[in-house]
Amino acid sequence: MIWKRSAVLRFYSVCGLLLQGSQGQFPLTQNVTVVEGGTAILTCRVDQNDNTSLQWSNPAQQTLYFDDKKALRDNRIELVRASWHELSISVSDVSLSDEGQYTCSLFTMPVKTSKAYLTVLGVPEKPQISGFSSPVMEGDLMQLTCKTSGSKPAADIRWFKNDKEIKDVKYLKEEDANRKTFTVSSTLDFRVDRSDDGVAVICRVDHESLNATPQVAMQVLEIHYTPSVKIIPSTPFPQEGQPLILTCESKGKPLPEPVLWTKDGGELPDPDRMVVSGRELNILFLNKTDNGTYRCEATNTIGQSSAEYVLIVHDVPNTLLPTTIIPSLTTATVTTTVAITTCPTTSATTSSIRDPNALAGQTGPDHALIGGIVAVVVFVTLCSIFLLGRYLARHKGTYLTNEAKGAEDAPDADTAIINAEGSQVNAEEKKEYFI
Repeated sequence: MIWKRSAVLRFYSVCGLLLQGSQGQFPLTQNVTVVEGGTAILTCRVDQNDNTSLQWSNPAQQTLYFDDKKALRDNRIELVRASWHELSISVSDVSLSDEGQYTCSLFTMPVKTSKAYLTVLGVPEKPQISGFSSPVMEGDLMQLTCKTSGSKPAADIRWFKNDKEIKDVKYLKEEDANRKTFTVSSTLDFRVDRSDDGVAVICRVDHESLNATPQVAMQVLEIHYTPSVKIIPSTPFPQEGQPLILTCESKGKPLPEPVLWTKDGGELPDPDRMVVSGRELNILFLNKTDNGTYRCEATNTIGQSSAEYVLIVHDVPNTLLPTTIIPSLTTATVTTTVAITTCPTTSATTSSIRDPNALAGQTGPDHALIGGIVAVVVFVTLCSIFLLGRYLARHKGTYLTNEAKGAEDAPDADTAIINAEGSQVNAEEKKEYFI
């Protein structure tokens, strides 16, 4: 009896020491979040431990590891570190079923535990865009739906067009059959126009399991629309004798090809000078007959469109011809300057005027030479008339002076006549004497 009493006292003494030493021993754990398919590390630490065992158990209270000894046959679970102060294990290829509360136990008197919650994130599947049928006609209403499944928690879907986010969308969240993940869909409605052709519409899925790298789906729009037409002239101020190119700039989908050129509602009047090459109308050597309204018409399977250009051919700016000095048959030199009124909007320059209808290699007459010759002829004629007049005037005055010499000293008219006749007779006689 004495021995038994001594043994009992010794047992309680040991238990008391263990209880007193375990007062400062506490297991420490942390919650863990891992992406589905990843690896979770569960760590249990004890700052003060007097060789007391540590144990990890799963949400089903199955022992995974007791110190460094594996208790559950699961190839995914491995020992990371085992000591008196730490017990760490890893769970690889984590699935959604692994989510739950794990327990670390410190076998003191009494047993102390710490909980760590393992959260498994469900990765959303790559999104898919539905509802697009190519091509779409301009003005139609388009409805696109973006859908992704398998996210936990539910993923967020955002829409972008031309890198600009679209806010006015519909959002729907549904729980999957496993009652753990979600299927999320979003619908975008908008009316398309020609500016949407070739534009990329993007559906972006954001989720914490994607590590700031969202999943995207893209749909490039194909919009068919009627042509738009514009005529661009090669020069803003077409002049007579110059070439002109009219370019018909047509845009449409499908692309309109070819274009049709008309003038004043009919065919081109001069095919030899008005040559159509693709979308260009080349007019060689403009003249006044080319004035009119030119029309470019483009057609595709969606519709037809046209543009007009009113052509006004301007006169070639005339020039101040250079001074020409031509030697005449006499000793006189004639300087001729011909001034011609120029167009008020164009400065006078020295140039030669080319006849647009003339053949290549031919040149026009020298107007300066012709003008100089005409001036010389007129000048010589005037000089001749002037000299002849002076000659005749001088001889007539001498005749009248001689005729009146006999009547200067006559007292009356009869005597003057007699004297004059006498003078004429004497003159004749004197003339005969000299003969």
